[in-house]
Amino acid sequence: MKINANEISALIKEQIKNYHAKIDSNDVGTVVTVGDGIALIYGLDKAMLGELLIFPHDVYGMVMNLEEDHVGAVLLGDDRLIKEGDVVKRTNQVMEVPVGKNMLGRVVNALGQPIDGLGEIKTDKYRPIERIAPGVITRKSVDTPLETGITAIDAMTPIGRGQRELIIGDRQTGKTAIAIDAIINQKGKDVICIYVAIGQKNSTVAQIVDKLKSYGAMEYTIVMAATASEPAPMLYVAPYAGCAIAEEMMSQGKDVLIVYDDLSKHAVAYRALSLLLKRSPGREAYPGDVFYLHSRLLERACKLSDEYGGGSITALPIVETQSGDISAYIPTNVISITDGQIFLTTDSFNAGQRPAIDSGLSVSRVGGAAQFKATKQVARSLKIDLASFLEMKSFSQFGSDLDKSTLAILKHGEVLLRVLRQEQYKVRSLSKQVFELFVAKNKFLDELPIEEVRPSLDEAFEYVNNNHKDIFKSIDEKKEISEEVEAKLMKVVKEFFEMKNSK
Repeated sequence: MKINANEISALIKEQIKNYHAKIDSNDVGTVVTVGDGIALIYGLDKAMLGELLIFPHDVYGMVMNLEEDHVGAVLLGDDRLIKEGDVVKRTNQVMEVPVGKNMLGRVVNALGQPIDGLGEIKTDKYRPIERIAPGVITRKSVDTPLETGITAIDAMTPIGRGQRELIIGDRQTGKTAIAIDAIINQKGKDVICIYVAIGQKNSTVAQIVDKLKSYGAMEYTIVMAATASEPAPMLYVAPYAGCAIAEEMMSQGKDVLIVYDDLSKHAVAYRALSLLLKRSPGREAYPGDVFYLHSRLLERACKLSDEYGGGSITALPIVETQSGDISAYIPTNVISITDGQIFLTTDSFNAGQRPAIDSGLSVSRVGGAAQFKATKQVARSLKIDLASFLEMKSFSQFGSDLDKSTLAILKHGEVLLRVLRQEQYKVRSLSKQVFELFVAKNKFLDELPIEEVRPSLDEAFEYVNNNHKDIFKSIDEKKEISEEVEAKLMKVVKEFFEMKNSK
């Protein structure tokens, strides 16, 4: 990717020779070198950072470097079609993507073009992919829960509309599964979902789209795919393009959930571009602005105040760790930008605990402000009980004689883990989550053999649902457990377990 001195001198000589017939170099340039998805262009004196350029064969590029004697651009297409000496034209507009409600239910690439074979998307509105995040004055504090349908998350690390909650863990620990479940759970809740796949396999994206269709979630979802087979510039552009589509929905007062899967691959794509553009490498060869790369993206997620339409963007960025190392460069960067993280561990996953959430390292910095009162009432002691259990468990491995209180803590902890287990795609309603945590909190399950905990809980739910539907109706409508409902629920659950034990 070196600029040859001979090439530059030849260009200068050519310019001197045709001085009077010289074309305006402000709007037209010449490719000096091309390769690895990068083109260096002589001319284009007035080019803007992030501007869209037109190359021959309808290949587009985006300006990334503004040097003294040339412009560095990344190619958003096949660089094999471009050769040295090709003429490049400016478009006088920064990179934009089509936006609008017609994109719902579609699979698009990083430029917003359909790739699902369902024809063109009719939209006449475009938005620049880069935009300054809304200021403090236009924002409102996060106060409305975004229900994921996953008990462990809604109870211990609640997510609010307008929050940025990181999902972090090693590969194959169920990070994408959590995000997909959260999308499926938005059915009927008036939330638009955008799933941005960065560097995933084509087959993986196809499976996700298939699952979303089978659960009726594609009706309110847009899937943007920049797959592993595409050039690095497409992977770099994808999350910003997805965010631009989300901002259009937010400006109309809608609530949007956007998943970036995943930002580790995004950072790697940006590192590749930066090194090819001859930007200085820093720690782990990432460029110096790799923090800004993600902060300017995630800062655009917010909840707008009512005067500005009251819309919101909730971001679920995903980051992959190596051997659980959350102190690595990109994980620490994204942790410091987000409002909390859900940390998944390989040990829990292999032990059959799904979702494999580490209750100690997972946190929501919005917390109770984005949680229904009913959930707060039953989940208040959940984290402490699990922490006590894990501490006792590590000590109990060294001793054989354990007193009754220690055994009780260990049994209760095992029961809680069973209650929090959840299969993928089996999202739970608010009333079901509250009921299960209520039964566990009041230790109705602690006397049962551990393998009977989940079947008994399901039976108890069915019993209450069939005979006392009004209890669940009240919880779902009022989002809290009144004293009257609590007393009735306690009586009904006692009744069920007495009946079960008498058999």
